[in-house]
Amino acid sequence: MWPWGHAAVGYLLYSLLVRTDGRAPSSAPVVALAFGTQFPDVIDKPLGWTFGLLPAGRSLAHSLFALLAVSAVAVGVARRYGRPEIGVAFGVGAVSHSFADGLYAVVTGQYADLSYLGWPLLPAPVSEVEQSFVAHVALLEFDWHFALELALVVLAAAAWLRDGRPGLDLVRSVLGGNGRPAEEPDSGD
Repeated sequence: MWPWGHAAVGYLLYSLLVRTDGRAPSSAPVVALAFGTQFPDVIDKPLGWTFGLLPAGRSLAHSLFALLAVSAVAVGVARRYGRPEIGVAFGVGAVSHSFADGLYAVVTGQYADLSYLGWPLLPAPVSEVEQSFVAHVALLEFDWHFALELALVVLAAAAWLRDGRPGLDLVRSVLGGNGRPAEEPDSGD
């Protein structure tokens, strides 16, 4: 699944989870969620594809063992600061990423491709594509995978708009409200 698909799946799941309590998602957790939805690839792709330190682009940070441990740490740290929902949001994003990566394997019946979920107890799946960003981007085409992810993005965007665009205010405040990084105040030197 592509980054936008992971973000969409994570947002839809998190919004549903939060709405079961009658609330709408809030900004800081949604930003943590967005980071969580990309976390497994940010770790595994460079370490596996670029540096060769991992056996594949889906291994360490895609493993449920690692994801559950990292998510527990995120919840613990967030709880310590009185914001457990931020840790939960990160965990939902990270764990949903790995399950979303397995969607196509389940649909096509290629269950051996799910072995990354149990890495290192199970072997990392062998990719038929060269392990590089360029090789994967070159394979991007408008097929049912892409159409499904596009539909998920449209649904997630609609849910995000309905939820009041959570996270946008936080991102704008970090960027200074105009899309550019906030300027440092003049120190008067």
